[in-house]
Amino acid sequence: MPDSGSLPIDHIQTVPETMRAWVLGGPDEMTLVEKPVPTPGKAEVLIRIDAVAICATDLEIIHYGTPAIVDGGPPFHKNFTIGHEYMGTVAALGPGVDEYKVGERVTVEVHAGCGRCKRCRQGMYTSCHNYGLREKGHRANGMTTDGGFAEYAVNHINTLVRVPDTMTDEEATLVVTAGTSMYGLTELGGLVAGESVVVSGPGPIGLLAVSVARSLGAGPVILTGTREDRLAIGRKLGATHTINVREQETVEAVTAIVGAKGADYVIECAGTEAAINDAIRMTNRGGKVCLAGFPHDLAKVDLPHVVKNNIYLYGIRGEGKSATHRAMSFMAEGRFDASLIHTHTFALEDLQEALRYARERVEDALKVVVKPRGVASLKAKAAE
Repeated sequence: MPDSGSLPIDHIQTVPETMRAWVLGGPDEMTLVEKPVPTPGKAEVLIRIDAVAICATDLEIIHYGTPAIVDGGPPFHKNFTIGHEYMGTVAALGPGVDEYKVGERVTVEVHAGCGRCKRCRQGMYTSCHNYGLREKGHRANGMTTDGGFAEYAVNHINTLVRVPDTMTDEEATLVVTAGTSMYGLTELGGLVAGESVVVSGPGPIGLLAVSVARSLGAGPVILTGTREDRLAIGRKLGATHTINVREQETVEAVTAIVGAKGADYVIECAGTEAAINDAIRMTNRGGKVCLAGFPHDLAKVDLPHVVKNNIYLYGIRGEGKSATHRAMSFMAEGRFDASLIHTHTFALEDLQEALRYARERVEDALKVVVKPRGVASLKAKAAE
């Protein structure tokens, strides 16, 4: 059974009027404040947050502001709460909501598109043409509307995924990460059984991309990176081969495994110019490359090689086309153990330290989870 702060349906406490929440001030400024508990509207539920994982995108938002957009501009000094990889317990229902019950455990995906634009109608709600326009129905929790570094959050019912009783709170926060990996493979065609797949960059998305690819029947599945400890986790998650790019030339090492023609699919999660070009050069003619990493700067790409070899490039954002639901199915069935990437847990009041662990990779931190209850704070531990 899960080790969680979740309560059975008949033991949900009365929803308070205020809650603790972290808000973003200026760049690199986070403050713990009291905020009103939000009220769910039509097609929304109030979630009592039980766990929230820190994503690299959270670190980007705190420092740079992007990719968050609040009221048409940067998220700074707007009483804005970030955090988007969270799960919890349904605490209240908006008017007319009968799809969920108070007391159900749910995890969330980030984006609820407007539902009215061309892309949303195609299921590509992470590419909503009304992105950031709340008045047109779009919301992305922790990106354009308040997110999960708090005790409560409001979510559209379209973003909810039920959590089975066998899954811990911590593991449930990782479903979105697995969903992003699933979305990448979906955009590459999805039919990867028997195909060679290379994953570049053993961060959380890359590591779970290995698991998803293997679960879909791909083989060989090759993971490349610089950190031996993470490559070892990749092997536990299903990588048939790992390549330390500090010790081997990446493209040569890949072709030594899959053959001189190159790999069928590459999922590029590092986001660097060198890694992107390596991904292109290790792909066979007519092969496909998924660009899942966020580059910080403009990158020069070998487009002549792309065109001459009929290589397809796909940029993805988030976890569109209900990929999170499919990822949950895989995790609930035990096809892979996503909990292998969860390394640290902190109390909500210790978010600043949790962010430091994630940013500086303290103690080889990989996925750091924060919980509003059930975890002793650093202050309380020091007083023991």
